[in-house]
Amino acid sequence: MEEQIDLVGKAFADHYYHLFDNDRPALSSLYKPSSMLTFEGHKRQGVEDITAKLTSLPFDQCRHVINTIDSQPSFSGGIVVFISGSLQLPGEEHHLRFSQMFHLIPMLEGNFYVQNDIFRLNYG
Repeated sequence: MEEQIDLVGKAFADHYYHLFDNDRPALSSLYKPSSMLTFEGHKRQGVEDITAKLTSLPFDQCRHVINTIDSQPSFSGGIVVFISGSLQLPGEEHHLRFSQMFHLIPMLEGNFYVQNDIFRLNYG
């Protein structure tokens, strides 16, 4: 069971950051009307509001490098995924460190959607 949770967490992270780096508007498919995002302390709810925030960031391209992925089972088959890593913006020499937490909820089709998403840059 633990190994399967870890595999789902890794597969989700790979998929999420691939979309973020290459096709950010497609991230909307991962959220539902009840989904919540806290991005650097700013809260958003719902597919449209979350997608608007993610697609309006002041950079068009970036590249995520994942350092750690920790996953835990949650209630009703959900999974909590905590990720640390860095992202590199075009033309920037230094990477920005970040942490992000996702609470994934299972759907009938066997997929998951993001109920909760919390993102923070790590300064210092």
